[in-house]
Formats: sequence, structure tokens, C-alpha cells
Amino acid sequence: MKLDSEYFDAIRVKSKRKGKRSAEPRRAPTCAWEGCSEAGSYKAPMGRDHEGQYLHFCVDHVRQYNKSYNYFSGLNDKDIQRHLKESLTGHRPTWTMGHNGTSAGNGAKAASAARAKRWNSRMRDPFDLFPGEDAPRPQPRRPKVRSLEHKAFETLDLTDEASGEVIRTRYKSLVKQLHPDANGGDRGTEDKLREVIQAYKLLKQSGFC
Repeated sequence: MKLDSEYFDAIRVKSKRKGKRSAEPRRAPTCAWEGCSEAGSYKAPMGRDHEGQYLHFCVDHVRQYNKSYNYFSGLNDKDIQRHLKESLTGHRPTWTMGHNGTSAGNGAKAASAARAKRWNSRMRDPFDLFPGEDAPRPQPRRPKVRSLEHKAFETLDLTDEASGEVIRTRYKSLVKQLHPDANGGDRGTEDKLREVIQAYKLLKQSGFC
């Protein structure tokens, strides 16, 4: 290649070093703590109803913020129970299968049951395959208690034979006892409260309550 070529002289190469110098480093936001001018390099959640939004603090103030942070602040016991119940389904609405909750739907369901009853009364059943409404229904089979479910019963301080109603009553009682609002803001029972919630969710998903 000829170095004195007119095409070679027309080539221009952009300097990479110059481009690096022009790029400005990203700066951290200022600490959100009032009166603090340090860099807010640490994120902290803003709280309930502000999921996905964060405040930026320096290392000292983010520790103070986390110590006083309470997700259930401002809620009474009834609202806390409702929030915990909705958390089992990811705060998504649920409906009963085959039921739309309207009076028209109830009427249609009653009419369908009446027609089925009239049809069953006319149908011959020599082998008693279709027992009437007065016949006792078989009780649902209780799931087998595995090691995880056994540990969940122990967390709730219950035996493996506890009924669903007993499990639900015990769960509500423990939540009221262990919640920081019931202990004067003491957050020392939060780990136990989290274990109780997880144990109840496991037993509910396994069909024990």
C-alpha cells in the first residue's frame, strides 16, 4: 500500500481516548435525610402503597431508617389481618368456581338443582349409585403429614392432628402476639412472625386448613 496515496490521506480515525475523557462519571444522589449532604448510595423502600419506589441515604442514615421502618405502620389489627390474608394470593382477587356472586346466578343455580332433584326422583337406581341429599357425604381425606408439615405444626405449637379451624385460630392469635405494634414497636419478634406466616401458608397450600 502506498503511504502517499490520496485515499490514505483522506482517512480520519476518531480518538477513543478523547471520547472517554468527554464521558462524565455518574454521580450518586444526595442523601434524603434532612440536613445531610452526603452521597445517597444506599436504597431504602418508601413504604406501603409505594412499592418499587425507594429513598436514597448514606450508610449511617440508611441504618437509622431501617431500624424505625414498619411496613404495617398506621394499620389496625383488622387491616393487618386482611393484608396477611390477601398476601397468600399475591393481593389478587379470587372467586368461587362456578359462582358469579349475583342474585341472578343464585337463582339459576337453585333452578338447576331443582331440575336435577326431579330427574333423580324419576330415575331408577337399583344399585344405589346415586344417594339422595339426605345421605351422609364422605368426609374429605386428610393429607398425609410430611416432615415439612410436621415442622409447620410445631412452629404453630400444634399437634399433627389439629383441625383446620384450630390452625386458623392459632395463627390469628400468634400474629396478634408477635406483631411489633402489639409489643410497643419491639422488632425482636419479626423473625418468629415471619416463620408463623410461612408455616400457615404451607399448611393451607397442603390442604390442612
